[in-house]
Amino acid sequence: MADGTVLVTGGAGYIGSHTVQALRRSGRSVVVLDSLEYGHAEAVGDAPLVVADIADEAVVADTCREHEVTQVVHFAAYKAVGESMEQPTRYWHNNVANTVRLIDATTSAGADQIVFSSSCSVYGTPSSVPVDESAPIAPESVYAETKATVERILSWYATTDGVRSVSLRYFNAAGASFDGSIGEDWTVALNLVPLVMKSMIVGEPRLTVYGTDYDTPDGTCIRDYIHVEDLAEAHVKALDALAAGTIPDRAAALNVGTGTGSSVREVIDAAQRMTGREVPHELGPRRPGDPTATFADPSRAQTVLGWQPRHGLDEIIRTAYAWHSQ
Repeated sequence: MADGTVLVTGGAGYIGSHTVQALRRSGRSVVVLDSLEYGHAEAVGDAPLVVADIADEAVVADTCREHEVTQVVHFAAYKAVGESMEQPTRYWHNNVANTVRLIDATTSAGADQIVFSSSCSVYGTPSSVPVDESAPIAPESVYAETKATVERILSWYATTDGVRSVSLRYFNAAGASFDGSIGEDWTVALNLVPLVMKSMIVGEPRLTVYGTDYDTPDGTCIRDYIHVEDLAEAHVKALDALAAGTIPDRAAALNVGTGTGSSVREVIDAAQRMTGREVPHELGPRRPGDPTATFADPSRAQTVLGWQPRHGLDEIIRTAYAWHSQ
């Protein structure tokens, strides 16, 4: 385990707050920097919270020095795919340009180890599944391109500044903390599981199943759903590996998924089976750009980090239902 404090940008958000919890459980010192544009201050628990933008280099550098930060986990970003196509400049500025400012500020303060929140969307529609890290990078949205661009930027920082980084390419994070203390905000969520929960618990809006004629066993899209606590643990492992110098590449990219795909219908069926409640839904046409099936080959992360997901779809549904029922 590394010495010093971990700076978690976007640590008041969904995945960020779970990672803060995991770091605190592991005994690490943490400081959170979040603008609270989408985050919730109460989600950071007992960790100090600095309300600021990642583009504010002076505040970032001062925070790093004050808290003796040695490592960074960078979540802060806009993440709505559709919005990124309608407002691309917003995404270039925040996700790319402001990340450069963040890296400059943290490295100037001596924190040159970074775990970056990337995405499986950098692969676009993979030609085969499970997809591994050797697959072509082929983003199909501005959002995905911002993630791929930051990965490339980090590789250049490794060459020019000696920065070491791990980009974790997430698949579909879902679920909530097992103690019920934090979870996803369904008022802004666009992912399937919170939409299933909202339809089931509130009754509206009815869930729309987009496309039932895909070349899959039940005709609906298949995705890799990873429990958010497993995902948080991958960040802890990545930080430990960076500190120990056991990652072979100075700028590594690793898939973080379960290796198991679940269809939209299977998620709905699991929710109904686990809760005994109906999920009001209707069938709709395919959405442009939705891949038929995407799920991970996570073997490299398991080898490099010694990390393995421990929870499946049932735990995702159970914890999500407990959280959203509150």
